[in-house]
Amino acid sequence: MKPDDFDLVCRLVKDRSGLILTRDKAYLLESRLMPVARRRGMKGLDELVGAIRGKGDEALLREVTEAMTTNESFFFRDIKPFEVFRQTILPRLISAREGKRTFRIWCAACSSGQEPYSLAMILKEEAARLSGWRQEILGTDISTEILAKAKAGAYSQFEVQRGLPIQLLLKYFKKKDDVWQIDPALKSMVQYREFNLLHDLKALGQFEVVYCRNVLIYFDQPTKSRVLEQISRLLQPDGVLFLGGAETVLGISDKFKPVPTQRGVYCLAGATQSLAG
Repeated sequence: MKPDDFDLVCRLVKDRSGLILTRDKAYLLESRLMPVARRRGMKGLDELVGAIRGKGDEALLREVTEAMTTNESFFFRDIKPFEVFRQTILPRLISAREGKRTFRIWCAACSSGQEPYSLAMILKEEAARLSGWRQEILGTDISTEILAKAKAGAYSQFEVQRGLPIQLLLKYFKKKDDVWQIDPALKSMVQYREFNLLHDLKALGQFEVVYCRNVLIYFDQPTKSRVLEQISRLLQPDGVLFLGGAETVLGISDKFKPVPTQRGVYCLAGATQSLAG
């Protein structure tokens, strides 16, 4: 791909999603955009870029953006954030919300649904302690295509083998042909919504727990700061934010502080107490 064409696509993707593409990702850009060109009946990337340069239709611009922002996910990814939630956050959440008996969890950039469904399984396993509680899990992503997969709750053998314990697979999934279908009751615990992290987040409401893992690494510093600023406004005073293992708020935002002894877990900087202790 010509340098000017590469720069054009990079600007488009950054403006619409915040994702930063560097020169060393040229191979990724080409591999993800070729299927878009084929679906459109185009001869190759030159024709695709020409359509973009000619102020291509909104559907095309959206398709290009989604192709570049769809990232893989798997069940109980990195396991530790889910253990921390189950062992530490959830018990204190139950204690702190005993009066209201309700809480909300947001999985930002949820991809194909493995993260929110992992949390749903944890809540299901704790059903006895949560009897009479109203729990909400919201999964959002910029890609309508990947959200359709998440809503379907159907996964290949390869996908369920990545991080999902066999006992939970057999308990919450049924195999049909070559696909594992998630239990309808578990699927109903998660609501999905198309949403762009660059937009105003107020409409999402307030949350006790936010998972925004392995997302900020794709943004530049100012975008990271803006997203964290917005998340801080959505988080309840005693709420917690989970980031990816390679992500941090240090030097980026003064709205959060690390939770001691819990890597990748943050509470609001002004919080006098945290669900994570």
